[in-house]
Amino acid sequence: MNRLVLLLIILFFSGTAANSSVFATSNLHDHNENDTTLSVEKIWEMKRIGNPVISPDGKWVVAPVTRYTAEDDKAHTDLWLFNPEGTVERALTRHGSADGQPVFSPDGKHLAFVSRRDDDSAAQIYLLPINEPGEAVRLTDVPTGTSAPKWVGEHIYFVSFVYPGKSWDEMKKKLDANRASHLAAHTWNRLPFSSWDRWLDEERENHLYRVHVKNGNVEPITEPTGWELPRSSAGTGSYDVAPDESLVAFVTDTNRDDLDQKVDIYIVRPGSSNARNITEANAGVDSNPLFSPNGRYLAFTSQRIRGFYADTRRLNIYDVRNESSREVTTDWDRSADGLIWAPDNRGLYGTIDDAGTRRVYHIRIDGREPMPVTEATDFPSIAISNNGTLVALNHSFLYPPRIVTINPRNGQTNRIDTINDDVMEGIELGTYESVTYQGANGQDIQMWVHFPPGFDSSKKYPLILLIHGGPHSGITDGFHFRWNAQTFASWGYVTAWHNFHGSSGFGQDFTDSINPDWISKPYEDTMKAAEWFMNQSWIDSDRMVAGGASYGGYLSSVILGKEHPFNTLLIHAPVYNLYSQLAADFAVHTVRFGHYWEDPSLYKSLSPHYFAGNFDTPALLTHGQLDYRVPVGQIFELFRTLQSRNVDSRLIYFENENHWILRANNSIYWYNQVREWFGKYAEPGPK
Repeated sequence: MNRLVLLLIILFFSGTAANSSVFATSNLHDHNENDTTLSVEKIWEMKRIGNPVISPDGKWVVAPVTRYTAEDDKAHTDLWLFNPEGTVERALTRHGSADGQPVFSPDGKHLAFVSRRDDDSAAQIYLLPINEPGEAVRLTDVPTGTSAPKWVGEHIYFVSFVYPGKSWDEMKKKLDANRASHLAAHTWNRLPFSSWDRWLDEERENHLYRVHVKNGNVEPITEPTGWELPRSSAGTGSYDVAPDESLVAFVTDTNRDDLDQKVDIYIVRPGSSNARNITEANAGVDSNPLFSPNGRYLAFTSQRIRGFYADTRRLNIYDVRNESSREVTTDWDRSADGLIWAPDNRGLYGTIDDAGTRRVYHIRIDGREPMPVTEATDFPSIAISNNGTLVALNHSFLYPPRIVTINPRNGQTNRIDTINDDVMEGIELGTYESVTYQGANGQDIQMWVHFPPGFDSSKKYPLILLIHGGPHSGITDGFHFRWNAQTFASWGYVTAWHNFHGSSGFGQDFTDSINPDWISKPYEDTMKAAEWFMNQSWIDSDRMVAGGASYGGYLSSVILGKEHPFNTLLIHAPVYNLYSQLAADFAVHTVRFGHYWEDPSLYKSLSPHYFAGNFDTPALLTHGQLDYRVPVGQIFELFRTLQSRNVDSRLIYFENENHWILRANNSIYWYNQVREWFGKYAEPGPK
């Protein structure tokens, strides 16, 4: 339920989107085969490994693996089987559909997963035997589809976006009628109306159900209570089930008001309509419920500040027996994220955003200081078996996600897959390091610096300074497919990410220090990062460029109207006009600091469009039509402004992308256009 804000016409009017795609596809197949750098074409040859799960007995690990085909611009996701010893690696499914969200049965003999196959009109739950030959068998036939499964006891619990009060047959008829209709209208009387890249049907709600694995009977869990799961973000973090199935904990908005949410955790017994709020006293967001293996405790996270999505998430423990809660990580200046219970019921492991690296931590529920398990590189997800075997997804700036086991006593890792080794073989990578410089108020700012392959410190290189989104989303030591610093560096640039004021992972005060003033400290941090580079003997101060997406696009738009040393700026999906940003699925600052009509001076001081009179820096602008987090009108306003001021600018519009550029051909085209544009204003390579 963490509402992550990543605040974060056509290129040639004589061309078409189809022509752009053809150009990108030819780039994929005709690129230089002798190129040994981490090119964008190599990035799209890579398979993407999803979050691994481990069987309760610790014998098997399963993860979704996605490959991409540029010929049809499609993604193909299969489930792969591994073992903790690293001696098994094979595809479990090869149906051709997207198979994902795997969960093991309690005895570890079967796997449930979500897929949309053959005649399925929506995604359904399928069952597959693990220890013996057999084909996947469909378990559900839910017309509104299934997602976020959890297998507990004899039931698989799942979420579906349903029409409350209607039977499955009635829902099917309504969906069939909608598909057959030529009506292209959406109607709303209240919020929310959208989420990221999809419209939300006002008549529908997210509810939790369970299906019996033997007879297929489906039972409602939350609908009888009258409370719905978050309409725009329901997932596995929105609910949990006690091991004996006696209780279900779920997340809901007590206020039933998207403009003024009070997100709480409720507990209900399956079959009952009486759900009880266990977090009523907290004004902030309560989320991520998780029952302990013995069922005695319910872990969850709490935030205190209403309207601040990046407020520190503190671990709480609810004692099911005596119905009392206590906060465990009150004095710890990090957010408790990615949590899983340890088998001994005395603590949890988490993947913690910690000063530029996501580390695995062990958090005891007795209140002792959390202890780091891992050190270098990034661990975005973890899973654990009943015998304590800990597996994780691991990546770094220099290699894509891979699956590892972790020794919880010393943090040592052992890789158990070989996926992407064929692609990475022969690739010449640059190096990277973490540096610290003094930013706003003289405070330390952490920054990742990437060097091109074959870097020679006796020569001078151009700089690409990247500005991350959020703004409360720190850059950690992980592999980034959409904005890959090593790929940018391979063009002949030193490339950097700085974790400016507001970034996550550096404590509550640092993260909240830019609210409501989104400009002053991040702008100063960015200028001082540029100064740091200008003082390095290996940087050519006359060849410096910068840019970012979402909030990074916002700050880049601010920089357009202020003093700066950059020859050009790359601006993707920017918040350019804070007034028109009300058209988004999430409005900036409104809950915590008020609407623009309540304090016009605040918004006027923060909105980049008020600085347009000073715009004179060339800019490459990119955006996607399906972006409802930062609606595409923002980039059109900025483009018209720059063109009206006779500033060299180029707009690249993707009609089938959302807040991110996710399709292979579009991504390849985008990278190549960025390379061309940067080269125009800052020649690559050493001098």
